[in-house]
Amino acid sequence: MPYVRTVLLLAALTGIFLVVGDLIAGRQGMIIAFLFALGMNLFAYWNSDRMVLSMYGAREVDEASAPQLYALVRDLAVRAGLPMPKIYMIENDQPNAFATGRDPQHAAVAVNTGLMRLLSPEEVAGVLAHELSHVRHRDTLTMTMTAVIAGAIGMLANFAFFFGGVGRDRREGGGLGALGGLLVMLFAPLAATLVQLAISRTREYEADRKGAEISGHPLWLASALSKLERGARAIDNPIAEGHPATAHMFIVNPLHRYTMASLFATHPPIEERIRRLEAMAAAQGQEMPVRQGPWG
Repeated sequence: MPYVRTVLLLAALTGIFLVVGDLIAGRQGMIIAFLFALGMNLFAYWNSDRMVLSMYGAREVDEASAPQLYALVRDLAVRAGLPMPKIYMIENDQPNAFATGRDPQHAAVAVNTGLMRLLSPEEVAGVLAHELSHVRHRDTLTMTMTAVIAGAIGMLANFAFFFGGVGRDRREGGGLGALGGLLVMLFAPLAATLVQLAISRTREYEADRKGAEISGHPLWLASALSKLERGARAIDNPIAEGHPATAHMFIVNPLHRYTMASLFATHPPIEERIRRLEAMAAAQGQEMPVRQGPWG
């Protein structure tokens, strides 16, 4: 099922590429856009994880440099039946985290330093279990490839505005002119965003549920989400603001510059995610409070 979902998502994004190419330069533009999209899909499959990690200046850590974090990830990976992923640290005060990689054998988990300062060890475990759930179900492939391709669609749309066949006749295979280029620049990234959001909410709910099963304590993640949401709203993430196509990869929305939140939010409402986790804990008879002290 994860492979089917990935193929459908990439097919939709490729279709947007073709439409933009056709609007820029007719049938020839469509052919060029198809070849470009094919190459981008292949490139993203093999390199998107490294691109995203490099974009955020992620630094790989190991057992010697981060023994507590390494031991926690190793324990959770064993519980999840996964190979040990690589672990990265991002120097960013916003508390957040994401996972990436094309499959469990090439997975990585990245955490912001702000998350490590804010959360207790139990809450960190809840977050990491959520991310390992993404790895186990290969959501990371979808997320990283989508981030790269959606960003490329935005660049192609800007190209359509500046080089959209101004003054050429559409019937002769040209573009739509300046007005058409403007419309493409506005609506092509929007269409790509809607494709991203089509699976985002269901994926996050499922990762919450499966992550809680991995850690064994739904309330750990529920407590973490509450803190992460407040922290993300209070602290900027400049790199994410500059690359909004990557926002859906994080456990909570890292962006501040968004409107019409209910329609274009990259994540489900935190309140609903917490409610589901609390209901899950209640069904298991768990009432143990989460220790509120910071990591360390």
